[in-house]
Amino acid sequence: MNDPGSLEALRFWHRLSIAQVRGGQPDLSTRQMAILLEVYFNTAPPHTVRGLSEKLGLSKPVISRALDKMGRLGFIKRTRDDADRRNVLIHRTVDGAMYLSELAGLLQGARQGPDGPE
Repeated sequence: MNDPGSLEALRFWHRLSIAQVRGGQPDLSTRQMAILLEVYFNTAPPHTVRGLSEKLGLSKPVISRALDKMGRLGFIKRTRDDADRRNVLIHRTVDGAMYLSELAGLLQGARQGPDGPE
């Protein structure tokens, strides 16, 4: 922890965490956040539990539990694939996009730190 860059990265994470707590943002685990960001940014739809499991190296039950919470929060929606009823498709939602937009704003504020821009 002697590396100043590492220490600053942790300070940034701390400022973001405080901003999330104060802002009343829903608490997502690191795993849940990784899944949500994957759905919204890193791969083109359609998203499936199987595909996310393979991409992230997590078991299908882990993906399903995370999607359960995000579904309750309205961040994703699941439907059956009409072409293959065994597949469940994961869809982005307006609420999920708004959550990530608000999170991006918190990130920008946290980047500036308590004393202005870094």
